[in-house]
Amino acid sequence: MISLKRYLDSVPDASKALIGPDDKDVLSCAIGVYGSALTEMGNCSLDACPGLGEELKEHLGELKANLSPRMSCGPLAATESAVREQLQGWGRRAARHYQQKAGEVKELLIVMARTAESVGVRDERCAGQINEVTSRLKEIASLDDLTEIRASIEESAEALKASIERMTAEGKAAFEELKGQVASYQTKLEEAERIAFRDALTGLRSRLCVENLIECRIGSGAVFCVAIADIDAFKRVNDQHGHLVGDELLKQFAAELRQACRQSDVIGRWGGDEFMILFDCGLAEAEAQKDRVRRWVCGNYDIQGKSGAIKLKVDASIGLAEHAPGELLKDLLARADGAMYEHKAASRAGGSGAELRS
Repeated sequence: MISLKRYLDSVPDASKALIGPDDKDVLSCAIGVYGSALTEMGNCSLDACPGLGEELKEHLGELKANLSPRMSCGPLAATESAVREQLQGWGRRAARHYQQKAGEVKELLIVMARTAESVGVRDERCAGQINEVTSRLKEIASLDDLTEIRASIEESAEALKASIERMTAEGKAAFEELKGQVASYQTKLEEAERIAFRDALTGLRSRLCVENLIECRIGSGAVFCVAIADIDAFKRVNDQHGHLVGDELLKQFAAELRQACRQSDVIGRWGGDEFMILFDCGLAEAEAQKDRVRRWVCGNYDIQGKSGAIKLKVDASIGLAEHAPGELLKDLLARADGAMYEHKAASRAGGSGAELRS
């Protein structure tokens, strides 16, 4: 982006109108490459920190949508600054996130180390007591008086019993304490895992979770299909009614997806207004299910906005791809995504698409 800004700065104002076709092609290509880089930054942020990557990906997507080969130096510089600000802010938040997780693991290790230390001290103390009893038992061998021998044995036995009971009680207490601490941290780790594998806005599975499940099916050689669903003209909802209305539409759309899909289907949010569905079946059955899902989720949605109820008529485009033997995850998703965009283009050509009414 800096090089694009310098390029435009180097062109005198009087001559900018004389930029040749080749120069325009180079500039258009460079801006397109930059837009693709922003998309990949967003995707990588989801892999690096699923709990925080969604927000960065959405903001970078908005910045990409505003890129244009006809942009002047001012908007280019503003975009460059916004990208830098987003990346720096996300980096700080991600660092704090992982510092917190590292701190929790450190606390658990300290608890386990202290427990092990207390067990060692207890065992050392009990060992000393047992050694003392053993020494006294050896002394019995040198006694001649039967009454004295009996009394010494009884005293030693009581001391030994007390030491063993105390050791057992202390061991049980230490074990229960350690078990409680481990259970507490297990709950924290399960919660962290739940956050990583659930989309915070819609409650659906996260992209990372669905992709992991797809990888498992690829590894097992199972027959399955993947669908990518996209809400048509969703950006217009945000532009006309604001992001809160857009978020509410995403939540309602996700709820309709749950209703439309079978229990065996895996549903997740891929990012933005795109959703993933994993069908554990062949292409013919998945096609029928995809069409059923689309009929169910498309239609009227009632959203509560700041100024009252908003009625939106929503359409969606869904692309489907069946996994081919030996195909990688990224190639399968690219085919499903491409099929979705073909569906979207065909809908536009046919005059259909999302219709928004307040």
